Amino acid sequence: MTQVFKNKYSYALLLPAGIIYFVFYLLPTIMSVFFSLTRWTLTKWEFIGLENFQMFFSEDSLSIGFRNTLIYAVVTCGLKVILGLLLGTFLTSRILFKDYLRSVIFFPTLLSTIAVGIAFSSMMHPTEGIINKALAAVGISGPDWLGDVKLALLSVAFVDVWKGVGIATVIYIAGILSIPQHYYEALKIDGGNNFDSFRHITLPLSRPAMNSVIILAFIGGLRSFDLIWAMTKGGPGFTTDLIASIIYKQYQAGFYGLATAGNVILFIVVSVLAFPLYKFLNRSEVDL
Repeated sequence: MTQVFKNKYSYALLLPAGIIYFVFYLLPTIMSVFFSLTRWTLTKWEFIGLENFQMFFSEDSLSIGFRNTLIYAVVTCGLKVILGLLLGTFLTSRILFKDYLRSVIFFPTLLSTIAVGIAFSSMMHPTEGIINKALAAVGISGPDWLGDVKLALLSVAFVDVWKGVGIATVIYIAGILSIPQHYYEALKIDGGNNFDSFRHITLPLSRPAMNSVIILAFIGGLRSFDLIWAMTKGGPGFTTDLIASIIYKQYQAGFYGLATAGNVILFIVVSVLAFPLYKFLNRSEVDL
């Protein structure tokens, strides 16, 4: 078999995957960029250059949505990283009902995001919600979780963390279980306690798992839409509007070219923030 034939044979094997990638990933991306430069009505389009981008950046709600998106991504990512690490460490220790507790923590990730949003909207109702009723039973007057402009975004972020921390915990459990046990045995021989094990072994050697959680949670936070829409629809006012919900509102209004320009902006924002973060985190990883 000649080298030329081997090369052609290899390319032939890669061709189906290449076609699928082009049709389902590359082509929609190219079309999105193209339609972002047009006045588009689904059946007709007119090329207008960068006018959609200029219009999108002139929207007052964009700056609010951009700030809310960053706050939401940082808060949800930070809480998932910390809580996931603590839960992962606890659920890999010698405790009873370990498997049952793992399934309890992971269960919310299996639920529909829309269903979770509707359920928590009901539970967070200022007068009829079960959360404020429980607080009232112990003499505490609960706030309007989703109606208070200072609390609404954080309330949705809390629900996001409750639903998503199970994925972070599973990643941490896999990372912690991959740490060789002789490290812990050596520390015990030297007189180390559980806190020393966490600080000197678990924390530094679970860094690859932590990096994965940071990247997934941060990108997920930047792209969040369904939970926000199910719980607040961006309200009250624009206080919980994220970039994704602003884009959806433009689609609802029939501004398809403008909304597609917003999608391109969101893609650029996620890429500009996520790739440098990924490079930085990978540079500081520790080999086992």
